Amino acid sequence: MAAPHKTPKLLVHRAIHRVRRKSVEEMLVPCETLRSVLERLRANGVLLAVVSNGLGRGYGHDVLEAFDLKKYFSACVFREDVSRGKPWPDSILAALAGLGRDVRARDVIWYVGDQRKDIDAAMAAADSLARPIVPIALGPRAALRAVDGDCPNLQIAWSAHELERITAEIFEAREESAMLVPYPVVSI
Repeated sequence: MAAPHKTPKLLVHRAIHRVRRKSVEEMLVPCETLRSVLERLRANGVLLAVVSNGLGRGYGHDVLEAFDLKKYFSACVFREDVSRGKPWPDSILAALAGLGRDVRARDVIWYVGDQRKDIDAAMAAADSLARPIVPIALGPRAALRAVDGDCPNLQIAWSAHELERITAEIFEAREESAMLVPYPVVSI
């Protein structure tokens, strides 16, 4: 007797999105504070990418389009674009490859994530690249990753407002002193 076939999560995910009846505008409310963060980063020449374990087709791309978010991102990597999702580094590495230019040795790479697996993926990508990535835990679920104590450069922003304050401080300080962050910054 053959073993029962397990349905991969990705197929289940696709099926859920096929049967959804509401538009993304009816299901979601964009966070204007995060839009402000995106505006600041773009205004300061930061290259940005979206890395999501969610599906792009039938959802993720719809969200970016509906809320006019595509303009902020040089690369978008969704679950169907890689063979392994987070916590593996594949999607982060694909996003970096899709930015439109090579990542330079002097670039600072930030990775903002709201889940533990985001922080794990950033650390795995740093290992794969043999260079630092600054993981930023957005909210308590990702911040719990700090308890493990093996991520010394983990930054924590407890809310979107705190992330906005942190980015404002970085770029205000950058304007005042080119010594703080003297090189282009790449965030994903």
